Amino acid sequence: VDLRESGGGSVEAGGSLRLSCTYSPLTGPYSANCMGWFRQATGKEREGVATINSDGSTIYADSVKGRFTISKDNDKNTLYLQMNSLKPEDTAMYYCAAEPLLTMVGACDPAFSGLAHWGKGTLVTVSS
Repeated sequence: VDLRESGGGSVEAGGSLRLSCTYSPLTGPYSANCMGWFRQATGKEREGVATINSDGSTIYADSVKGRFTISKDNDKNTLYLQMNSLKPEDTAMYYCAAEPLLTMVGACDPAFSGLAHWGKGTLVTVSS
């Protein structure tokens, strides 16, 4: 699975950004998949931001609830993360990740970061 993020940049606190992640489609029994956004700030551990299951159900980290929205367009093979009301603490490298549900050993939840496939990331910087 090839994942490629885009849309990162620099923005002032309170601003918005939309991240995109294009992916090669999974087919057959592996088409049902978990996809998610994760982030890692300098000097900190990677943390989950949001996940979306193949049935469209979503889960968000408490730190982004009400501000971020994860979605995907299967026709365009693109995963999105709409980020509003950005805060300086949202500054991080953002990664998209995916894995077929059949092969997952954990839940499709931001708390589980053991997905098999990862993009190279896009940097988001929020200034105060």
